[in-house]
Amino acid sequence: MTRIKDIVVTAMAPAVWGSTYFVTTEFLPHGYPLTLAVLRALPAGLLLLLIVRRLPPREWLGRVIILGGLNFAVFWSLLFVAAYRLPGGVAATVGSIQSLVVIFLAHYLLNSPVAALSVFAAASGVGGVALLILGPSATLDPLGIAAGLGGALSMAAGTVLTRKWQPPVSLLTFTSWQLTAGGLLLVPLAFLVEPPLPSLDMGNVGGIAYLTLIGAALTYFLWFRGVARIEPSAVSMLGLMSPMTAVILGWALLDQSLTSVQVTGAVVILMSLWLGQVAARQPVSSVREVTENDTCAYRHPST
Repeated sequence: MTRIKDIVVTAMAPAVWGSTYFVTTEFLPHGYPLTLAVLRALPAGLLLLLIVRRLPPREWLGRVIILGGLNFAVFWSLLFVAAYRLPGGVAATVGSIQSLVVIFLAHYLLNSPVAALSVFAAASGVGGVALLILGPSATLDPLGIAAGLGGALSMAAGTVLTRKWQPPVSLLTFTSWQLTAGGLLLVPLAFLVEPPLPSLDMGNVGGIAYLTLIGAALTYFLWFRGVARIEPSAVSMLGLMSPMTAVILGWALLDQSLTSVQVTGAVVILMSLWLGQVAARQPVSSVREVTENDTCAYRHPST
C-alpha cells in the first residue's frame, strides 16, 4: 500500500506539468520561454529556502549546481529549443525516450539491473505518446531533434543523480537547493537571449504564480520524493502522464478533437505505466540493495 501511495503521489507531478501547455498558451505572454522558466524556478526555490532556512554546505555546492543544471536549466532550455523547432507532437515523442535513457543510466550509475520488461514498457510508452499526439503532417528538424534528445538525456541524468546523491537534509531543503540553482543558472541566459517582459496583467500574474507555486515548488517536491523512494526505471515512466494530461486538458478546456488513434495512444501509455511498475518490482532485492546502500550515507531520517 505504501508503494502504491508513493506512485500515485509522484504521478501527480507530471500530471500537473501537463497543464503547463494550457497555462502558457492561455495566460502567459508569448515569446519569453526562458524568462518564464526563471520566474517558475527561482521564486519557488527562494520561497522554499525561506521556509527551510538552510543553504547547501560547501562540499555539496558542486552537486547542487549539477543537479540544478540537469533538472532545470539545461533541460528547460533544450525543451524550449525543441518546442520552437519541432511540432509539439514530435518534441513530446522525442522527449518521452527519457524513460529508456534512465533505465540504462541507472544500470551504469546505480548498478540497477536492466529488465527486458522495463525496456519493453518504456519503448511502448514512446509508441503510446506518438499515437497520442504525433500528427501525420509532423516534420523533422535536425537541430530540434538534437535538442529534444539532449533534453531527455539531461532530465534522465538529473533523475538518476538525484537518486544517487541524497544529502543529509530534508527533502524540502534538497528541492529548494535544486530549484534555486536551476533558476540562477537560467538568469544570464534569459537576460542575453530574450527582451524584457512586457507589462503583466492579472491573468499573466496568476499564470506565473500557478507555475511557480504548483508547477514548480509543489510538484518538484513530490517528484524528488518519488525519485528517492521508487526505482528509477519506474519513476521515470510516470513522466508519460504529462503529455496525456496535456491532451486531455486540450480536449476538455480548449475544444480540441480527440480521435480514436489518440484514445488508443492513451490506453497504450496506461498499459506501459503499469508494466513499468511491475517490471521494476520483479528484481526487488537487487534494486533495493543497490540504491539503499548507495544513498544511506547521505540520507537524513526525516526524508
